[in-house]
Amino acid sequence: MAVIRDMMPVFELFQPASIDEALNLLDAHQGDVWVLGGGMDSFDWLKDRTKRVSTVVDLSQVGELRGIKEANGGLEIGAMTTLTEVVHHPAVQAKFRILAEAAEVVASPQIRNQATLGGNVSQDTRCWYYRSGWSCYRAGGNICYADTPTAINREHAILQQDRCVAVSPSDTAPALVALDAEFVIRSKGGERVVKAEDYFLGPQIDITHMTVLRPGELLTAIRIPATWANAQFYWEKVRDRNVWDFPLVNVASAMKLSGTTISDVRIAVGAVAARPLRLTAVEAATKGKPRTEETASAAGELAIQGATPLRYNAYKIPLMRNLVKRAIRGNAQATT
Repeated sequence: MAVIRDMMPVFELFQPASIDEALNLLDAHQGDVWVLGGGMDSFDWLKDRTKRVSTVVDLSQVGELRGIKEANGGLEIGAMTTLTEVVHHPAVQAKFRILAEAAEVVASPQIRNQATLGGNVSQDTRCWYYRSGWSCYRAGGNICYADTPTAINREHAILQQDRCVAVSPSDTAPALVALDAEFVIRSKGGERVVKAEDYFLGPQIDITHMTVLRPGELLTAIRIPATWANAQFYWEKVRDRNVWDFPLVNVASAMKLSGTTISDVRIAVGAVAARPLRLTAVEAATKGKPRTEETASAAGELAIQGATPLRYNAYKIPLMRNLVKRAIRGNAQATT
């Protein structure tokens, strides 16, 4: 196990003033550069000396990466926009409240003042074996220490456990998947746009990375289309403590109704797999059905098909089932 020194290694710090300057730096230092957003995830890695790079690019001076603007009935949110700004922005509150609710339960108020939306969706997993420097699969080794007979794995995955059982810790990611958001990624070679659900990687695709970002690339903005504006939303996060804690399971749904019939729905869950999962089978099974207890119960059972508990996280299966059930059924806490 690595020794935690709480002292940062030596590195060269750059503070570009524009996206183009940042991309030039990332291109010049590919393979040995760390991008610093709000720093809430980065400082942990650097202080514990688990990650070592010679170059850090601090984006705090890049004004182009901040702010929220309305576009075509939807929103475009700069990747460096803080979670606090997301929570309190009038357009987010009015049209896409599910994102405000998700951002508002991240960590603590002090952290949300500094943490960014781009950082929240791009943060690395919180598996303590991996973050403590153990040579697991995700770190380039040949074992998953969280998936052994004596492992402590209460917070780990119940779905898509392919060698690595660490989970995505983001709260905003499931909400953005439910909203059918798009992530704008730039490099010196140009721009590409990926769906929120495709931004995240499972270990079966790439066990050493959580997102599709390649060397030299930068997440610059998140676009939310007008498609789900003012839909009926449901958000819920279960955690051990009401402040600071990461999710044990979270769920986000956006629903359109025709009377009491579900005409369309998107639903995503987090902290049950290495990536936030869109529950397409649940969506297909509930479309055209009445929004009833029976429909919700069937959705909950369908959601957990294939779930496999580890030694200490069997509780996540009924927890996920019930959260999906509530997301479909709605209750007094649901927002519109």
